[in-house]
This record gives sequence, structure tokens and C-alpha cells, in this order.
Amino acid sequence: MDFDVLFIGSGQAAWNGAVPMSNNGLKVAVVEEAQYGGVCSNRGCNAKIILDHPIDLLEQVKSLQNRGLDGVPALNWQDLMAHKHELITNQNYHNKERLVANNITTIDGSAKFIDRHTVQVNGKQYTSEKIVIATGLRPNRVNIPGADLFNDSTNFLSINKMPDHITILGAGFVALEFAAIASAAGAKVDVIARSNRILKDFPNKYVNKIVSIMKKQGIRFIQSTVVEQATKENELIVLKGNNGFSLSTNYVLDATGRVPNVEKLNLEKIGITYTPQGIVVNDLLQTSIDNVYAAGDIIDKKMPKLTPVAAFESRYLADQFIKNTTVSIDYPTVSTILFTSPRLAQVGVNLDEALAHPDLFDVENFDYNKDWYRQKSNESNGELTLIFNKERQLVGAIELSVNAENTINTLVPYIELKLNTQQLNRLIYLFPSIEYTTQRRLSLV
Repeated sequence: MDFDVLFIGSGQAAWNGAVPMSNNGLKVAVVEEAQYGGVCSNRGCNAKIILDHPIDLLEQVKSLQNRGLDGVPALNWQDLMAHKHELITNQNYHNKERLVANNITTIDGSAKFIDRHTVQVNGKQYTSEKIVIATGLRPNRVNIPGADLFNDSTNFLSINKMPDHITILGAGFVALEFAAIASAAGAKVDVIARSNRILKDFPNKYVNKIVSIMKKQGIRFIQSTVVEQATKENELIVLKGNNGFSLSTNYVLDATGRVPNVEKLNLEKIGITYTPQGIVVNDLLQTSIDNVYAAGDIIDKKMPKLTPVAAFESRYLADQFIKNTTVSIDYPTVSTILFTSPRLAQVGVNLDEALAHPDLFDVENFDYNKDWYRQKSNESNGELTLIFNKERQLVGAIELSVNAENTINTLVPYIELKLNTQQLNRLIYLFPSIEYTTQRRLSLV
């Protein structure tokens, strides 16, 4: 065999495991057809948060008008995009160099299976004892007449000039996060949802609240509307849909979800089972072929398809392959966040589930309008909900606030480690800080 382990894909689901595997004596290769580091590093999370950061700051500045600040700075989209390119452009090179520095063979090109131990890249065949599929997801494209006029998230993250009017198809994470960015950058923004439900992964109470805030920021939500065709008329894109819907816009972003990258792999040839949601694996992350594994967003799974989850799966495979573990993967508590202004983040038991089962859970709400530390930023929409089981252990939380990521990150170990009040009170955080106020609130309820 040429290698002990060969990864197809180089994102978080690959390099987090490939590096420790190589450092523990395994001969490892990584095949990449595009940019090393995958979507998150090059055309996803990292780029998004760079564009989001000054917008988030602007919202905070607006909240402090007549409370120490006068005037709101103007957002310069061209400068911001140049800053994004400056930070992101070299990610591909640095990610590849990290692999090379750890004695991992890098192979440029698209891989397809020849048999269970062999892949072909650019006409050359490579053999490996184990193969890990880590090809991730790509943006879905709606299949309607005129869809070639639409853009996807990759296009949007490199847009040089913000259009006057952006219309977004979809109502999930990408749709709302990009709507917030575009609106803050001066565009008129419409979000078109096929159903009445926005952000299906978050509880109704908080979804309604963030949608209300975004409407006040100038974003329009058009629900229960299916776009059926698009045409180009006088430099505008005209969308038409059910019930006589018609809308003219400058730019359409297709944010209708993401689909697994399986088509080029030749999976049928060796009998690997997959669905429209991804590759089917067991609790060892093995596919239907026992020496072929999958990790990251390519998996058909109930867990959120997030960067930290992909990294966790990759590290689990490293432990398994270097003989540190033989047990099934045991996922920890996973948190999720919507990067709008304010943020919306949650962890553990979903609030809607808790409210539906009062016999199992107790729910407590906190309004940040009365929290002196939060009011240093003059927050007007902040709210936290804590969810306890009947033994008074914290099992879930959701927060809408400027600093929601910090609050939820503070609560993750409380839930995962099942800390009791005595253990919680052993933690001494910096004061004043979000972490300190969060810990004190929890220890007193």
C-alpha cells in the first residue's frame, strides 16, 4: 500500500485527524481538488466573520449614541472586502504547508474510487489501507428556469460592489447572516422563504424576536413563497412565483441549503451507501465498506453539520487509527450560533422541546434590560433562557445578545460535565466579564 490513511478532502474533517495520525507514525496523504483547508477556511466561516465584524461593531456604536458616542462611522465595503482578501487569500497556501510540515503527502486533483483500497487522481492511482471521505458540502442551486442568473454564498463573499437590491432565497443560517451583512452595507434586502418557518433549528420565541429585529433594520421577509422562474429585463432580475408573486431585483443569492459532494467519487462502483443528505456511516464512522470512513459535513447525520463537529470527528478517527480507542464515537454537547447583530446562540436541549415537556424540564428566563453589565452597551433586545432537568442540572440554554457566543461558550462545559452548584462555585472568572456574570446568574438560580 502507498499509504496507511488517505483523506479525500482537506478541510476540518481531514487535517485535524491527519496531523496527529502522521505524528504518530502513520503514512498519510490528503487529496484536494480545490483549496486546502476546505470551505470554512477559504470561502465560508472565516470570510463571513471578517465581513461581519465591523458590521457588528457598527450596531454596538448605534446603541451607544447619546451615551458616550456621537456619530456612526460609514462602512466602506470596498475596503472591507480588500481586508477580507488580505486575510483569506493565503489560507490555501498556509493550510497546504501545514500538512507538508507534518510529513503528509498532498495530492492535487479530484479523486475517484477504483476499488476499496484505490483512488485515481489525474490518471494516477494511489492505494491506502484506510480511506477517509471528507469532501463536505457545496451550495445547493435551485432547479428553475433562469437559475443561472443567481449567485451562491461563495460569490457573495467576494462581491466587489454591494448591489442596491439583494434578494435571498432561503431562510436558514446563511440567508439571515448574509441578509444582515448586505443590509448593513446599504443594500435593500428581501428574504424569500418557501414556508412560514424561519430558522427551523431555533425555537419559535427567539426566531420571532430576531426576525422582528431584522425587520427594524430594514430587511423584508416574504414567506410562503416559491420562486418558479427568473428572467433578465433591463439589467434587473425579475422573479416570478406562486400566487402571482413578482419581484425585480439587482442580485439574487441562492441560499437554499447545501448538498453533499459525492458525484465525482464513483461510490457506486465499490458499493458505498449514501442518501441525498450524505454518506451513511456507523458509530465508528465506517461506511458500508469497512476500510472506508467518512467525516465532517459529508456524513448523513443528526448532529449539526458544523466546523467544530467535523474537527471532533476527525480527531476521533485519529484516536481510533492510532489505537487510542476502540469505542464508538460519543458526541459531546454541541452549540450553534447565528451571526447576526445581535447574535443568537443555543446549546443542549431545545427550548421548544423543553416547553413541550414541562414534566421533564424547568425553564427560566432573564431579561438583560435589568443587567447592569449588559447595559454598559445599552442592549435593548438581550435575553437568556436556561433549561434545567428535574434534578436542577443545566441541560440547555439559548441567548439573544451582542455577546451570545461568549455566554453559550461559558455554559457548554457546565452542561457537558454536568457540574453541580458546588463545582460551579469553584470557578473564579475575571471580573467584570460575561463569563463572571453568567456563572453568578447560574449559581444563584
